[in-house]
Amino acid sequence: MSRLTRVIAMLVVLVLLLCIVAFVLENQQSVSLQFLSWTAPQLPISVFVVLALLVGMLVGPLMAWVARARRKTRV
Repeated sequence: MSRLTRVIAMLVVLVLLLCIVAFVLENQQSVSLQFLSWTAPQLPISVFVVLALLVGMLVGPLMAWVARARRKTRV
């Protein structure tokens, strides 16, 4: 990886982190989510959105890995 590519990657990560921090600071209103009979505690809305982002970042690659593994077993 060239030095320029590393610098660009670090800048992209830095901008992404700054956007996340700005989002969290701007969304401090407390909400309580309800789903079926389950009620979440009252937390800032940014907590729920960041948790959904993290779950998506874990589930997406996991599903891709499972799909790739299934494709390999069929061949």
